[in-house]
Amino acid sequence: MPRALWKGAISFGLIHIPVDLYSAESAQQLDLDMLDKRDFAPIGYKRINKNTGKEVEWEHIVKGYEFEDKQYVVLSEQDIKRANPESTQTIDILSFIDTEEISPIYYEKPYYLTPAKGGDKVYALLRETLKKSGKIAIGQVVIRVKQHLAALIPIDDMIVLNLLRYPEDMHPMDEYKVPKLKNSKTEVSTKEVQMALSLVEGMSETWDPKQYKDNYRNDLLKLINKRIKSKQTKLLDDSEPPPVSTESNIVDIMALLKQSIESKNKKGSQQAEQQESGKKDKVSKAS
Repeated sequence: MPRALWKGAISFGLIHIPVDLYSAESAQQLDLDMLDKRDFAPIGYKRINKNTGKEVEWEHIVKGYEFEDKQYVVLSEQDIKRANPESTQTIDILSFIDTEEISPIYYEKPYYLTPAKGGDKVYALLRETLKKSGKIAIGQVVIRVKQHLAALIPIDDMIVLNLLRYPEDMHPMDEYKVPKLKNSKTEVSTKEVQMALSLVEGMSETWDPKQYKDNYRNDLLKLINKRIKSKQTKLLDDSEPPPVSTESNIVDIMALLKQSIESKNKKGSQQAEQQESGKKDKVSKAS
């Protein structure tokens, strides 16, 4: 089992739930090292003392706040925790809100919350209360010297803590140019919307995250394996990538929608025929 990143408690009203916090992410990304292209030697990361120019070991590194030029207040981990013990050890629930009230843009990073020793019953109580009410809990938690806004969301048997962005962390939407609702050049017709809805309906299905794959990572791994097999491990291709078209061509949206729907219907018919053929094969083999 993974190691807990944080140990503390959920607190709301007089209820106190001891919990452990675990990262919910398991990023399957390619670990690409930085190399010197002249001899392909790895480039390392060093913690350098700016006065002496020498590397500093982790055991000698502390945190400090610069209050004047080159003048610091040095803080240990214990100093940071003592400053506000309650904030660093509790997830303080501030309110309960309807799930759909939070815009997806505010969700930042998921964590799993599990009950610590003696917390099973109250953990289950909070989880089931959130499910029955259709609400999520909004609270604050300090992780790694930063206070975060967080949402506590019941998912199956787990309570997931999802860090939220503060409004001041977001760029205002009105800074960006997007099509206005009523604009003669971009206004869409009712018929176009209905056609697009038909396409959406035809492509709608039950959410199954397992059917989606990281094709980019897989294709990059294929290229790496191909280079290894052909012993071209130090081949550099500095040619320009294929250009991405940025032309703003006028298109017939209705024609594209019709083609998309016809293509989707044809694909669905082929899948149905394959399934029916498979059933007949099973029957013939059984007889």
